[in-house]
Amino acid sequence: MFLRAEHTFFLENVKDFKKRLLQWGQTHETVVFLDSNNYEQQYSSFDCVLAVDEFTSIKTDYFNAFEKLKEYQSYSKDYLFGYLSYDVKNDAERLSSNNYDGLDFPDVYFFQPQKMISIKGNEAKFLYLNAFDDEIEDDFESILGANLSAKSNQSNDEKSSVKIKLRIHKDEYFSKLDQVLKHIHRGDIYEANFCQEFYAENVDIDPYSIYRNLNAISEPPFATFFKHEELFLLSASPERYLRKEGSKIISQPIKGTAKRMVNAIEDDKIAFDLARDEKERSENIMIVDLVRNDLSRLAKKGSVKVEELCKVYPFKQVHQLISTVVSEINEDVHPVDVIRETFPMGSMTGAPKISAMEIIEKLEETKRGLYSGAFGYFTPEGDFDFNVVIRSILYNSDKKYVSYSVGGAITAKSVPEKEYEECLLKAKAMKQVLTQNTNSN
Repeated sequence: MFLRAEHTFFLENVKDFKKRLLQWGQTHETVVFLDSNNYEQQYSSFDCVLAVDEFTSIKTDYFNAFEKLKEYQSYSKDYLFGYLSYDVKNDAERLSSNNYDGLDFPDVYFFQPQKMISIKGNEAKFLYLNAFDDEIEDDFESILGANLSAKSNQSNDEKSSVKIKLRIHKDEYFSKLDQVLKHIHRGDIYEANFCQEFYAENVDIDPYSIYRNLNAISEPPFATFFKHEELFLLSASPERYLRKEGSKIISQPIKGTAKRMVNAIEDDKIAFDLARDEKERSENIMIVDLVRNDLSRLAKKGSVKVEELCKVYPFKQVHQLISTVVSEINEDVHPVDVIRETFPMGSMTGAPKISAMEIIEKLEETKRGLYSGAFGYFTPEGDFDFNVVIRSILYNSDKKYVSYSVGGAITAKSVPEKEYEECLLKAKAMKQVLTQNTNSN
């Protein structure tokens, strides 16, 4: 286990410090910033965390990805931050990903940070590898002095206009949904999460400003800013994929969406109706059954339980139905094996899982890559917490390619026009921050 120096500072203005912390992080080549946006949740390790600079790392394609990650995590026994792309499914099952990929993210990337700073309440805890412990005081002062008016590159006003294109146009979307419904009516599957990509080519964006604007619009519990060389993830994810706390495993699938209303009475009615919507509840319950089955593979007998079923959670843009499924595992179960047995998140595939993944691979036009994969961290004790990469903008600054994808659960009760409207609702915030030159401070 790698030893880390620990020092805690008490903060007078947490909100201001978080802004300066993210700004200070921009000076590093590899950056992860995870922010819960003070969202009240039962399962949480910290309010936000910044991890910077590789000490060690793993970067690989999907082939033997889980074994490579298992070996890396077992050896390091330290904090590791990173992601598994959706296409790592090809290592867990006999599947393939042959669609177009404009982004070129590695299938798996994790790094052991030289420096890590977490915030909980009004305390900032600095956890530095011992070789860098003499930099803690200076870094704290540098963060306090970070220039909040500075931009990571040019200002957004100097950037080229982002013109969003559709990979699948509306008529083609309806045609593909018809094919999904035929599979459902034949009994091949009973739910599929069908996704479509929105993209722009030959564009320069300021990822730092885009992320801040996206986070301000959405304020989700699993916000992520990730930068590694030319690759960026700007995520406003509301969904937890999987968390491990000791022997307890927690999964919180989201299925069921309704828009927020300005009028409080109308908004309450929308939430009330969502909780009782037969189609939306059936979507969620199907995935709950799938998650229960996934967790049961490594769970202690009789330990898989549904703590919450179809509870309405409000977010700034939408209401969501979220369920919480938990289990207990034996101490000798490796944390990476828990991920392998449950990956990818059932809310992003459909059910039965393998059949759904095969069908959506044929119908979707784009390789999902990091979209609908998982981003998060391991602790030295082998615990972990990962989100589902949705409501996210992906950017390759070398290729000047920016992308965001959205999807929805298709069931026998799906109405194609409503599914399309739901996709546009989910895409609204990403489109807004990319097409409007607005800056937040």
